[in-house]
Amino acid sequence: MSPVDTFPLGASTTLAELAHDPHPRLARLRADEPVSWLPELGGWLVTRRDLALSVMRDSETYTVDDPRFSTAQVVGPSMLSLDGAEHARHREPFAAPFRPRAVREGFASFIERETERLIGALEPEGACELRRAFAGPLAVAVVTEALGLAGATTETVLTWYDAIVRAVSDITAGLAAGPAGDAAYAELRAAVEATVADKDATSLLLTAAGRLTVPEVASNAAVLMFGGIETTEAMITNALLHLLQDPEQLALVRADVELLDGAIEESLRLEPGAAVVDRYATRDTDLGPATIRRGDLVTVSLAGANRDPDVFPDPDRFDVRRANARLQLGFAHGPHHCIAAHLARLETRIALQRLLERLPALRLDPAHPTAPYGLVFRKPPTLHVLWDGGGLGA
Repeated sequence: MSPVDTFPLGASTTLAELAHDPHPRLARLRADEPVSWLPELGGWLVTRRDLALSVMRDSETYTVDDPRFSTAQVVGPSMLSLDGAEHARHREPFAAPFRPRAVREGFASFIERETERLIGALEPEGACELRRAFAGPLAVAVVTEALGLAGATTETVLTWYDAIVRAVSDITAGLAAGPAGDAAYAELRAAVEATVADKDATSLLLTAAGRLTVPEVASNAAVLMFGGIETTEAMITNALLHLLQDPEQLALVRADVELLDGAIEESLRLEPGAAVVDRYATRDTDLGPATIRRGDLVTVSLAGANRDPDVFPDPDRFDVRRANARLQLGFAHGPHHCIAAHLARLETRIALQRLLERLPALRLDPAHPTAPYGLVFRKPPTLHVLWDGGGLGA
């Protein structure tokens, strides 16, 4: 019997459905076909949390090191697309600034200043599209500061990022990527080369160049850059959307700012910025109800795992007091757990706290309804908000 006959739910699942409104379909798959063959994906989709963890923890059986890996097709081999000793060699030169204490000591003041600057520019207006006017520029500023990338403006970096993410998403969806992704990466690589060439400067890129080749530094800078922008931009916009469309939960956070951390974790659980991660089977193996063949694509649905009712009761509810929200897998798990997760959390917390403090009666603009969208990377395409004039100030 073919996989199409064995997994009828997977056979009827479309990528368009998973991009627009995936959660009802993911719930059905998780309950009845927790590892399912999706013909439109050309691979397996894993939606149950325990099975998702087993895949992400086992890099010997489920690897990222495959020519089909979409990100590597755009930016070349990096810590994101290598496993084992090569993965460690690429990752370790970048790790130190992203450890918890280093993040607090190295970035908190910069994030606070940049957040205040961006909000100060918006405050008199009373309305804006917050994703591109605030969340994106903040994420770009922080990741550019973290890498020490010289001479790149926020708008230029956002242009690179948009093109690279679009190319990765197209390849994941089985489409041919246009030339924009390659062109953007070539410009980013040139900026990295110029940064590394300045031996008098101090930057993470220059430090990494002492242990990696310049092309390797550029590939890893690209994944750190668009990963850092994507993760944080999505975290800020998704969390604000969840809070602003739920007055009861927003009131709880306004009454007790310590609940903001729970709100961020809960938003990551409900709508992780990266909805899926890809792996490739290195050998024949069994996973749940499925027999995986060597070479098969195995896509882990972080969005599906994060709503597993066996772990998260009432999984579709946004609950800022949820006791186990940090069990969410929005930063992946195992060897490829997001290297900058602590920085993304700090950035999002500062951003949300200052927005709620400085923009009175911050609310969604009813003239511009929105919802998260995306097959691979999920966030609202726009987030139009309103607030009352005369902010509280710094």
